[in-house]
Amino acid sequence: MHPRRYKSGGVFEDKVGYARAVVAGGFVFVSGCVAPGDDVPEDVTDQCAAALELIRRSLEQAGSDMARVVRVTYMLPNPDDFEPCWPLLKAAFGDHPPAATMISCDLIHPRYKIEIEVTALLIA
Repeated sequence: MHPRRYKSGGVFEDKVGYARAVVAGGFVFVSGCVAPGDDVPEDVTDQCAAALELIRRSLEQAGSDMARVVRVTYMLPNPDDFEPCWPLLKAAFGDHPPAATMISCDLIHPRYKIEIEVTALLIA
């Protein structure tokens, strides 16, 4: 079976050449997500909420949901920005916390303060 690929219409998808989500081997792999659009919020928690919403929509489009996320990677240029996001992350994953890693690194554009990628189980 060939992988199924889904796009969200994000500006970088066509520029860089990637899919927002790929379904393969019983998993949904969601590419790193930042706050979408041209009007990116300044606040890291607002950017985090927007990225989580994009992830939620991408998972639903591909046949999964937030409760089936098994792995998450958080990428932030400023590690001090991570703690303010914790309540949002805890709420997003609820009673189903995934394995997680936080990496401090530069992102594709300086306006972004957080990027989040996930791997989830496909709904059977």
